[in-house]
Amino acid sequence: MTKIAIIFYSTYGTNHAIALEAAKAAEAAGAEVRLRRVRETAPAEVVAGQDAWKAQADKMSDIPEVSTDDMTWADGYFFSAPTRYGVVASQLRAFIDTLGPLWMEGKLANKTATATTSAQNLHGGQESTLLSLYTTFMHWGAILVAPGYTDQSIFDAGGNPYGYSAQAGQFDDKGKAAVAHQARRLVEMTAKLV
Repeated sequence: MTKIAIIFYSTYGTNHAIALEAAKAAEAAGAEVRLRRVRETAPAEVVAGQDAWKAQADKMSDIPEVSTDDMTWADGYFFSAPTRYGVVASQLRAFIDTLGPLWMEGKLANKTATATTSAQNLHGGQESTLLSLYTTFMHWGAILVAPGYTDQSIFDAGGNPYGYSAQAGQFDDKGKAAVAHQARRLVEMTAKLV
């Protein structure tokens, strides 16, 4: 059975919803899935000071935090995190920065990887976020599984061939279909390699 780690960071819920949809689609495609959230690095008083942020943190508290064990376990990775100033949120970047020892041992190589993101507005740097994540994955020796234009759902959801990208808070049925396709494609391509 193909093992897929769905790894996400979410401040207000969009990327949490994307990760849940990806997990559902990957499981339906026959994968064993680990849904994992990235540890919050913002100070607790900052999170507690914003009702929506605090509510989302509470909503996700039962989901285990991602660990290096999850990275070793998985055959493929599905990442989802917000865009911040044209790159991925610092919380995910902080986790990635802990993976040096695994990378040096070759434990991230030859695994598949795909990514999704969200931003406050339509032109908030989603594509540059995905491309910068893919650059990291290439350093690992991972195999990129971008959705490309391989399904009508990609066009219907805005046409991002690098990975699904949402306007924050606007994850609709078209977006869900595109995420499901991207997750199924990841499972399919990963299964060919394992």
